[in-house]
Amino acid sequence: MENVTLKNGVQMPMEGFGVFTVEDLAQCEQVVLDAVASGYRLIDTAAAYFNEEAVGAAIRKCGISRDELFITTKLWVQDAGYEGAKKAFETSLKKLGLDYLDLYLIHQPFNDYYGAWRAMEELYEAGKIRAIGVSNFYPDRLTDLCINAKIAPMVNQVEIHPFFAQEEAIKVMKELGVVPQAWGPLARGGHNIFTNTELLAIAEKHGKSVAQVVLRWNVQRGVVVIPKSVKKERMKANIDIWDFSLTDAEMAEISGLDSGHSDIVDHHTAKTAKWLNEWRIHE
Repeated sequence: MENVTLKNGVQMPMEGFGVFTVEDLAQCEQVVLDAVASGYRLIDTAAAYFNEEAVGAAIRKCGISRDELFITTKLWVQDAGYEGAKKAFETSLKKLGLDYLDLYLIHQPFNDYYGAWRAMEELYEAGKIRAIGVSNFYPDRLTDLCINAKIAPMVNQVEIHPFFAQEEAIKVMKELGVVPQAWGPLARGGHNIFTNTELLAIAEKHGKSVAQVVLRWNVQRGVVVIPKSVKKERMKANIDIWDFSLTDAEMAEISGLDSGHSDIVDHHTAKTAKWLNEWRIHE
């Protein structure tokens, strides 16, 4: 496993494990235990995933020391704002059963995320968070926040996969010193990704699976990946990407699959803004 160095010097694994949609707490606890046993050290959750308690239980049972793990959770839209973020952070920390977080992200670029960011800056300076960042911030909002914040985001987690390669967004992130992190790095199984003829041909050349090739493509671009699976054999396969490299021609061929847009969610629409602002995760 390789690490990337964030702008504050913190080392973050280039590959982690996500638990989005794993809402059954017993199942979530088990898959996190399986992921850690498979070699993952970065675990990514969120208040809006409703499974922070299960992630915390697995952390306590996994047998790996806390300082070897990199735990991420996220602030939901409902709790954006200075006071809301402070309260939501403490709630997440309590549910996880932790004394500090490795990475705390603003989950969506809506509501009072500037107020939330000021709270996160203070929590970071107080040593309660090792790194702070954002999620789903497109180049315009990310640039604006970086310019106006006291402490600029260190990570931006966005949808990135071969069919939404986000090359311009990644370029902007790198210019700003923000590490790109990919959610949905396997396109959530869309676009018939696992039977794509170009990807299958490249995978065959390397004796790897399509999933392994796609994950390798992202990390070779400097993008951190957080694939999710509830099946242990797939977890093991997804982390087995560090013993081969793609050629420049193969990298370009995979990037050529880019459609230039998301088929999952468009954060620029009024419909999305309304939907995410109305999604309540607590009373």
